[in-house]
Amino acid sequence: MTDATTLTFDLPDGSTRDVVVHTLLNAGYAGRNQEEVAAHIAELAELGVPAPTTTPALYPVSPYLAQQTSSVAVQHGRTSGEAEWALIVAGDTRDDVLLTVACDHTDRELEVHGVAWSKNASPDVLGSAAWKLTEVADHLDRIALRAWADDVLIQDASLADLLTPDHWLDALAERDLFRAGTVLLSGTVQMAPGVEQFASSWRVELHDPVLDRRVTCSYTVERMPSPMG
Repeated sequence: MTDATTLTFDLPDGSTRDVVVHTLLNAGYAGRNQEEVAAHIAELAELGVPAPTTTPALYPVSPYLAQQTSSVAVQHGRTSGEAEWALIVAGDTRDDVLLTVACDHTDRELEVHGVAWSKNASPDVLGSAAWKLTEVADHLDRIALRAWADDVLIQDASLADLLTPDHWLDALAERDLFRAGTVLLSGTVQMAPGVEQFASSWRVELHDPVLDRRVTCSYTVERMPSPMG
């Protein structure tokens, strides 16, 4: 059996919630406008990234790669983060679903050989705080999703640009994956042109302007020593 990991989330009421992650999934090509997604897939194909067989896509990831960490170790200089939100199924009903911020750190060299492989090369970094999904469900599209690479704003969108949490909760239920310990990342939004994505640090936030609160995650990117042999 694949090793699991335990995440701990601080909730706005001052309580904490521990979740043992048994299933980790990364959504891909998950923009709400699928015509724009198709155009993006065509652009990536010209760069050698293989096209998915269906969109949106869903990639299984080793559960131990769900991490709350302040550093990510990489093997080379062509890796980068992706601003995302994450759903955490903490119990048996949709009232037990948490929402937090996440950064899917991806190996861009490996991506051209297989997107699913690249998703398993580095961790999915999640925030240490979370909100109950039910508390923000009535204004999800107003929540901002932003990322900074080396303190330069590289992604700035809202949850309206991505498929909804309800879409993915329905997908989990259809696949018998809606159960405590499932974590799903949303897929990402467009990066600003001209910003260097191969950065030494990443910071991502969800900003809820209605309830005036934020959840964040941040980490440094650390190069591992060169291999011997």
